[in-house]
Amino acid sequence: MEASAVAALYPAHRCKTLYLVRHAQGFHNAAEESDVIDHTSPALLDAQLTPLGWSQVDCLRDHVTKCGLAKKIELVIVSPLMRTLQTAVGVFGGGNYTDGVSAPPLMVEGAENSGRQPISSLNCPPFLAAEACREQLVFPYHLLQNK
Repeated sequence: MEASAVAALYPAHRCKTLYLVRHAQGFHNAAEESDVIDHTSPALLDAQLTPLGWSQVDCLRDHVTKCGLAKKIELVIVSPLMRTLQTAVGVFGGGNYTDGVSAPPLMVEGAENSGRQPISSLNCPPFLAAEACREQLVFPYHLLQNK
């Protein structure tokens, strides 16, 4: 039997493609680049995006739009952490929000002091924030041994 005639385990027309996207740079990432970091700092546990992170979001949004992937996304599943929400909404959201449009914004203007314009929910896939997607903090106890 030819290789092309072999049936797949599951029909391709019923399969979904899963894309995994890591959040853009958050303030916790920038802090890790320095020698001193307090892993227990509340500001770092749910860090928002840095200006570089927002630039990364803009670049990924442009890429996803230009390659046509934006039109194929059926659902965005995201962690409820601020940096992941900001990344997901910035990349897969409906673009700049306009007052008077019937669709509500996904992100309001300047959310979390980001300085960003509001992002619309119009013409974008549904979003689902799932607690199961949240990263788990594992404190690096080996750092305590060095003190």
